[in-house]
Amino acid sequence: MHPILARTGRLTLYLGLWVTVGVLLGALLVAQIGAPWSVAALIAVPLAALYSFVCLSAWYVSRGMPLGATGAVRIVATALTASALSSAMWLLAARTWIDWITKRGFVPPLGRSGPALYSLFSAFGLLLYLLSLAVSYLVAVVDHARASERRALEVQVLAREAELRMLRAQIDPHFLFNSLHSISALTVSDAAAARRMCVLLAEFLRESIALGVETRITLKRELGLVARYLDVERVRYGSRLQHRIEADADADTCLVPPLLLQPLVENAITHGIAHTLDGGTVQVTARRQGSRLIVVVENPCDPDRPRAGGGGVGIANVRSRLTALHGAEARLVSVEENRTWRVELVVPVE
Repeated sequence: MHPILARTGRLTLYLGLWVTVGVLLGALLVAQIGAPWSVAALIAVPLAALYSFVCLSAWYVSRGMPLGATGAVRIVATALTASALSSAMWLLAARTWIDWITKRGFVPPLGRSGPALYSLFSAFGLLLYLLSLAVSYLVAVVDHARASERRALEVQVLAREAELRMLRAQIDPHFLFNSLHSISALTVSDAAAARRMCVLLAEFLRESIALGVETRITLKRELGLVARYLDVERVRYGSRLQHRIEADADADTCLVPPLLLQPLVENAITHGIAHTLDGGTVQVTARRQGSRLIVVVENPCDPDRPRAGGGGVGIANVRSRLTALHGAEARLVSVEENRTWRVELVVPVE
């Protein structure tokens, strides 16, 4: 269906525009043949409304011969032929309409002004159809540009989602590998602790997998996952690992990607608590500041600890996910100061 006919509002606006064209045509009749305004309006406005539906065919012509796929000669030839046929149809309708209203006495006989009137209709019909065809091609170009832009955005979104899925997929094997390593070590030194860690790990993975189909979860649920992960690690580290999780009430409902904080906490334990003789506390705090959510992960660290290589996922993974999701609107800053490692994560509030 023609897009103008598909909506009543568009059709009303379109007919209103053609009534204006009819008024302009009436003004030409007044100027060219000296017809009174009442006669000119009675002739021109109904014929303009009728021709508006004839000119709707220009849209089908432009769609049937798109600019990029059709030669210029063919487009010009078709445009001239279509405008000539449409103008001839309009001229026939004009003769019929004028004869009908003349016989019923609505307007006086045209006399010598008749040929000039019909010539005006013929020329005006050609110009109006060519103008309608030009507008149709212009709309087609705009629609094509919008469709191309929409396809480009869809490709961009799909690429971003694929990147996020890849980054998310890196987290679970990395965490599972480390946990199984710990369980393997505990089976020799403390079998009961190894069994307890297996149970806690199963609970953590069960909840993690349940969230796998979700692209966003509340910060409260994310912090709950962090707490479960810390419970798993406490089996291995015992009293050396303490944790404190604090979040403002208005921050709890903010949305974040699942398992966004877990790599940061894992990093705090692996490269902080594990290398500190007396252990320490992993502190996670969250607050909302205007339109931004700020999450801070802090842990004690030994300045003389062995430095990690560049092959882990940890902070680099989280930074990549933030960039893919929010671009420059999000940031992740890590700094070591006064034997404390601090990671600050800032994201737009969702």
